[in-house]
Amino acid sequence: MAEKREKKLRISVGYALLPNKVESFIRSSLFTYAKDHGIDLILVDRHQSLLEQGPFDCLVHKFYDDEWNQQLHEFNSAHPHVPIIDSPAAIRRLHNRVSMLEAVKKLTLSKSSDTAGIAGSVPTVGIPKQILLTAECREERSGLKYPMIAKPMVANGTIKSHQMSLVLNSHGLEKVKHQAPVVLQEFINHGGVLFKVYVAGNHVKCVHRKSLPDLHVTDHPIFKLEEDVLPFSQISNLPSIFDEEQEEQITMPPLDFIQNLAAAIRKATELNLFNFDLIRDTSDSDIGNKYLIIDINYLPGYAKLPGFEAMFTDFFWDVVQNNDTGDQNMT
Repeated sequence: MAEKREKKLRISVGYALLPNKVESFIRSSLFTYAKDHGIDLILVDRHQSLLEQGPFDCLVHKFYDDEWNQQLHEFNSAHPHVPIIDSPAAIRRLHNRVSMLEAVKKLTLSKSSDTAGIAGSVPTVGIPKQILLTAECREERSGLKYPMIAKPMVANGTIKSHQMSLVLNSHGLEKVKHQAPVVLQEFINHGGVLFKVYVAGNHVKCVHRKSLPDLHVTDHPIFKLEEDVLPFSQISNLPSIFDEEQEEQITMPPLDFIQNLAAAIRKATELNLFNFDLIRDTSDSDIGNKYLIIDINYLPGYAKLPGFEAMFTDFFWDVVQNNDTGDQNMT
């Protein structure tokens, strides 16, 4: 029989994060807001026994080594009623850009009469065509068209994992091959707009960001640079075609669609704290209701969101009071 938990007036949330993540996430604004709303945020010392720290009503972490995983197992065995956010096994699946998007292929979105996009049609979601390029691979692209985006296979939040580039032709592909293993993802025109969806349990926020411009081989300045491969940093320095007037005219994805999509990804990945990058395919559709997920990131930079303090405070209360964390699997 499951242990019955009493509703609490104040809770303690332990957080085990690297110093740079503590600095960017556990800001004074979050610390103060949470404290004023009944939540004490407590720093976990990963070099001391987790069982000797606390007590905690919830744990949030972003460590993955074997020693830490063993500590989590021991803590989970001693305190099975304390939610651990999130399972190391589930987090690890996002460290590989191949396995990262596998769950998206199997998503089942709940239908709603309110979910209608541009021109009243129901939005669809998928992923771009992609392959894993290894050092042993030939130039075979499995049907992918140029340009392509080259991304490091490992997505662990390091500087190297964010070093992406735009491959314009076969000569560029040969250069990228020296960086293998690399995930090659077919570039999809998306109006120069990226939608970033932040998820904290049932709490979801969607914002838009500037992205790579639509690329047409015949007319874009990028193809006149006489380069075979362009780092994203170099592309970002090019003149922008995305002005303030265009920004005001951006059509956001339907809220109901975003919420259903976030819930489906949460269930498929068994994760609670993540964001995903979403684009609207404008390459061959006049309607523009075909969406593609291109990345999923664990415990991203939530502090960039206005009002993230309230979002997380509500999330922590949900977790502790309602045990609203989905299926937990400490393996």
